[in-house]
Amino acid sequence: MMLEGDIELQIAREPAPYRDALDAMIARNAAIHDRKAQELVWLLEHPPVYTAGTSAAEDELLDPRFDVVKTGRGGRYTYHGPGQRIGYVLLDLNRRARDVRGYVHALEGWVIATLADFGVDAFRSAGRIGIWTNDIDGREAKIGALGVRIRRWVTMHGFSVNLSPDLAHFSGIVPCGIADYGVTSLKRLGLDVSSAQWDRALLEHAPAFFAALDQPCPQETGR
Repeated sequence: MMLEGDIELQIAREPAPYRDALDAMIARNAAIHDRKAQELVWLLEHPPVYTAGTSAAEDELLDPRFDVVKTGRGGRYTYHGPGQRIGYVLLDLNRRARDVRGYVHALEGWVIATLADFGVDAFRSAGRIGIWTNDIDGREAKIGALGVRIRRWVTMHGFSVNLSPDLAHFSGIVPCGIADYGVTSLKRLGLDVSSAQWDRALLEHAPAFFAALDQPCPQETGR
């Protein structure tokens, strides 16, 4: 399946082991750089796993009840598991603007626009990584995470969005190193959204995401 241009789209309906997906991403990243493979957007889920970014601190791993994998992406610890939809985005920024900040901003905007389709007012928050919204108690909580790695200007990793994961599984880590705010999901907000529904909505916003990659990154804003 193809997105615009020659960008391949893969949609997985069964959970993919994280280590296998990481190996596949590393190989695809190199192949894209060498012009031996197409760029890729890969939508999937994982069995429960904790992943550590390059800034992860040991004291933020509170209860390693699941496999813990060092990833090489930016950021700290995060959790992946059933009910959380992940988008791995492997693009060659040599073909676009070589703007890391602009790429991350566009990725955030893609997720925020998709969440709006389900009535979720999501936003960036200055000084805090991720996608945020107001939880059922009125406090800000994270509903989506971002983590990227760029090798020779080819992107890896991407974003995750909490549709209906077991939120108790986040208690084994300090998510993204932010201890003062909680984690929420569409289900906790009273919304029943399947992975197929999420994927359809996300892909409707794909053209705007790709268009944004060639635009100057706006000044960072948050609430």
